[in-house]
Amino acid sequence: MYVGIVVFFLISFVDLFGLLRSKLVPARAIGEMQRDGAGFAGFALGATPTAVANMTAVTKTHGPAPLAFIILPLVGAFFVDLTNAVVIKLFLG
Repeated sequence: MYVGIVVFFLISFVDLFGLLRSKLVPARAIGEMQRDGAGFAGFALGATPTAVANMTAVTKTHGPAPLAFIILPLVGAFFVDLTNAVVIKLFLG
């Protein structure tokens, strides 16, 4: 039997569409992941409210960043939502 040293952890979650999302995290950073989270973007989870909730958690941990709180959800989520609407309309005719 081989007993080795853990080098990486696989941090993952299932998004709203049932797809597995994950990232490899070096073992030396697992304490940060437990304390601060894995840093998945809220809009990657599929909804703008999730992005706002994540930004609120980051603000509580690291202090306020009003400009980032406005820009990140807008650019990351609303722009993607609008782009998806245009792309879907183009593909459907």
